[in-house]
Amino acid sequence: QVQLVESGGGLVQPGGSLRLSCVAFGFTFSTSAMSWYRQAPGKERELVARITSLGDSTIYADSVKGRFTISRDNAKNTVYLQMNSLKPEDTAVYYCNKPRGGRYLVDYWGKGTLVTVSS
Repeated sequence: QVQLVESGGGLVQPGGSLRLSCVAFGFTFSTSAMSWYRQAPGKERELVARITSLGDSTIYADSVKGRFTISRDNAKNTVYLQMNSLKPEDTAVYYCNKPRGGRYLVDYWGKGTLVTVSS
């Protein structure tokens, strides 16, 4: 079955960097777009970044453009989120997402990894 496992979260000071990883299992990773979402306390979950199956196109939320980079390694079934110049407002639980499509009728989600930006 589809499984997404995130790692790399933690506590970082403002201006610092973190790299999140998400390893995927149970489907043909190289044929699926992948996304990162985040949910801050008291707020709705929001899309942070998305990457196409081949990694040739990406989209970002306006709030992270120029600071975050999504990438993937299809040989390792892994998608990454490099986060630079972190701000306190980036504090959230970050979720890996496989969007619905093809024979997959629902979105799939990891359990999330907490990123806290604080001095």
